[in-house]
Amino acid sequence: MPALDYRLGIDVGGTNTDAVILDRSDHVLAKAKVPTTPDVTGGIVAALDAVIATDGIDAARITHAMLGTTHATNAVLERRRLHRVAVIRIGAPATLGVRPMFEWPADLTAVVSAGATVVPGGIEFDGRDLSPFDGDAVARFLATVAGRCDGVAITSVFAPVSPRHELLAAEVVKRELGEVHVSLSHEIGSVGLLERENATILNAALTRVAGDVARALDQALAAHSLSPVTFFAQNDGTLMALDHALRYPVLTIGSGPANSIRGAAFLTGRTDALVADAGGTSTDVGVLVNGFPRESSQGVEIGGIRTNFRMPDLVTIALGGGTVLSGDGQDVTLGPQSVGYRLLDEALIFGGSTPTLTDAAVAIGRTRLGDPARTRPRRELLEAAARAADTRLAEAIDRVKTARGDLTLIAVGGGSVLIPDQLPGVSEVLRPDHFDAANAIGAAIASVSGQVDRIFQFGPGGRKAALDEASAEARDHAVAAGADPATVEIVELEEIPLAYLTSPAVRIRAKAAGALGGLHAPATTG
Repeated sequence: MPALDYRLGIDVGGTNTDAVILDRSDHVLAKAKVPTTPDVTGGIVAALDAVIATDGIDAARITHAMLGTTHATNAVLERRRLHRVAVIRIGAPATLGVRPMFEWPADLTAVVSAGATVVPGGIEFDGRDLSPFDGDAVARFLATVAGRCDGVAITSVFAPVSPRHELLAAEVVKRELGEVHVSLSHEIGSVGLLERENATILNAALTRVAGDVARALDQALAAHSLSPVTFFAQNDGTLMALDHALRYPVLTIGSGPANSIRGAAFLTGRTDALVADAGGTSTDVGVLVNGFPRESSQGVEIGGIRTNFRMPDLVTIALGGGTVLSGDGQDVTLGPQSVGYRLLDEALIFGGSTPTLTDAAVAIGRTRLGDPARTRPRRELLEAAARAADTRLAEAIDRVKTARGDLTLIAVGGGSVLIPDQLPGVSEVLRPDHFDAANAIGAAIASVSGQVDRIFQFGPGGRKAALDEASAEARDHAVAAGADPATVEIVELEEIPLAYLTSPAVRIRAKAAGALGGLHAPATTG
C-alpha cells in the first residue's frame, strides 16, 4: 500500500454529492459540492472534477480514495440493478412454519428471488446439530435454479454459534454452480433467524450494485490518471477495502449518516454529543459515543424488510433545505416532498416558484442566500414553517436521547442553516468549520473496523477465554478489511449473559478499529 499523502473523500447524498481532499495532517485542502445526478455516477464524476480543479491541488498526490454512497439503499428502494438470488435456509424441520422471504414486499420478491428452499440441518444454541445437514437436498435445489440465479444466500439456524452447516452448504454450491457469489449469514447478521436471513439475501442481491459503483469510481479516477487505493465507507462510521465491499455491499447501507457523525467528531474534537445532519431532503439525528455512531439495538427496516445487521441509531425526519412548504400561516404543511437537487432552480430566493425550508431560513434571518426580497410575499407561511420545523427537530432530538439533561448538538450538512441556535434539551449548538462537507470528511478520516456479534459457550477458560476469542476475531476482521495490524485496538466490548440455558453461554459484541494499512495513526482518532 502506498504511503499516505492526499486523501480524497466522496459522499453521495440524496441532494448533493460532496468531495474533499485532506493532506497527511488532516487539513482540508479543497472541497466541492455538486448536485447528485439521477444516475448518481454523474454526480461522483462532477464532484471529483470540481475538487481536483481547486487551485493548488496536485491530483497526482492523491494516494487514497474513500467513498460513501447511497447506491445500495437506492437500489433496494427503487427495485433496480438487483441480482436474482437462490435462497437456502438450513433448518428443517424446525423452521418450516415460516418460509424464507415471507414478509418481503411482493414487487421486491419478484425482482430478487430465483427460488427458495428449507433443507434439514441447523445448529442448537450450544453448538450441537439441530438435525443432520442434508447436502443432497441442497444439490437437488441448486439443480432447479442453475442458470437462473446470480448469487446464493445461505442461512442456518444459530449460525452465529457455529457456521459449520453454512460452510458445508457453500462447498455444495461451489461444486454444483461454480464461482457464483455466496453470502453466508454468520458473516453478516447476528442472532435472530428471519432478520439475519433477510440481511443475507439483500447482501447477495446487492453485489451487482457494488460492482457498478466500484467501476464508476475507478473510471472517474482513471479519467484523471489517478490510481489511489480505494475504500468504501460502511455503516458503523469506518472503512472497508474494495474487495471487502464487493463481498459485503449490504454494509454500505446507512454509511452516509455514519460518515457525517464521524465527520462531526473530527471537526469539533468531541467524542460524545448529539449530531444533526441536515441535507436537502431529510435530517438525520444520531448520537456520537466514544467517537463513533451509536449503533441501533433493534432491527432496522430497509425497503420494507426487517434486518438485524449493524446500523447507526438514527431518527430521520423529512426536513431538509429542499422540503416543499404548502398552506398558510395558520395551517402549514412541511413536505414530505422535496425539490432535492433542483433547489437552485425552484426555491423562491433563486427565482423559482416553490416555497422551501431554505426560503424559510432566509426569511427569518438564519442565513443569507439568493434574493431575500423574494420571500416577502410568502413571509407568513415561511415563518410558520420555520417554527414547525424547529418543533419537529426538537421532537427528534428527544427521541434519540437516552437520559435526562441537556447535551451538545453538532450541526452539520448543507441544510444545517435550518437548525436554530437554541433547542429544548440542547445545551449548545456547535457549527464547525467545513460543516457542509462533514460527510465527505468523515469518509476521508475514517479508520477501518471489524466486528463480532455471536454466542460463545464457556469452555475451560471460562468468561475470559470467550472475551479474548471474540476480541481476537474482531481484530482479525479489521485487518482483513484493510486495517494496519499495528494500530488495531478494541474500541467496543459488550457481553450479554443468556439465562435459562443448560450450559453457560454469553452473547459477545466486540468491535476493533485501526488506521488504514501503513498509516500508523491511533485507531480512535477523531
